[in-house]
Amino acid sequence: MPSELLYKYPKTLLNKGTGFLSGYTHSLNPYTGCAYGCSFCYVRQMPVSTFRDGEWGTWVDVKKGAADLLQKELKRAKSKGEVTIFMSSSTDLYQPVEHEERITRSLLEVMVEHPPDFLFVQTRSPMARRDIDLFLQMEDRIRVSMTIETDREDIRKHFTPDAPAIRGRLKTLQLLRKAGVPTQATIAPLLPSSREFPDLLKAYVDRICIDDYFMGDGSGGRRTENLGIRGKYEELGLEKWYEPITYQKLIKRFRRVFSEEQIHVSREGFMP
Repeated sequence: MPSELLYKYPKTLLNKGTGFLSGYTHSLNPYTGCAYGCSFCYVRQMPVSTFRDGEWGTWVDVKKGAADLLQKELKRAKSKGEVTIFMSSSTDLYQPVEHEERITRSLLEVMVEHPPDFLFVQTRSPMARRDIDLFLQMEDRIRVSMTIETDREDIRKHFTPDAPAIRGRLKTLQLLRKAGVPTQATIAPLLPSSREFPDLLKAYVDRICIDDYFMGDGSGGRRTENLGIRGKYEELGLEKWYEPITYQKLIKRFRRVFSEEQIHVSREGFMP
């Protein structure tokens, strides 16, 4: 849990989809801040983080009254045309605080009653399995994307020590698939992995998305470079994994077990 938990009443929840997410009409974040505090998170370089006193990962703002606010905003947005939502772009909607606060679940309940045309759920948390009942009610208007950056726990612990273990994420993908929820595994940002990684994921999903720092951090890799992530690769002697061409090498590995239609790259893999 974060060391600082604040409760705030936002004036708005739905934000216009821009930049990387311009394919969506809106983005939606149940929380501000993220307890996972991943070392490579591009949000560390954004105003929402740089203007705070605490280190990214040590504080989380809980958006109280979120469900009532979303119901009003969603009705208004739907009256104007198509509504597609990316949840979440700058936090993990299933971070530990969600166990007690249940903000994410309350927002999903609103969207079940007032469905958007499409909802993309992006998380790295096994807790997503809790809401399978709500996902199913949205039928083919939803996709749940589980981030699995690597199949190596030693690598995961080096880069994201406070994030959930890989095994739990895979189990959740298995449960989602068995239930019939549209899913994908998202290798973003791609971290050093084994040659067996594609075979592992093939058992759980039929759709993957590969993204890296250079395509996915919104600045051509500059934000990531400023975070000193290159040094983490150097510590492990894996500098070759920190190159713009690395994703192409990874795609070649995945082509052994996935078809071209099942492999998506960067922004295209996140679109509705």
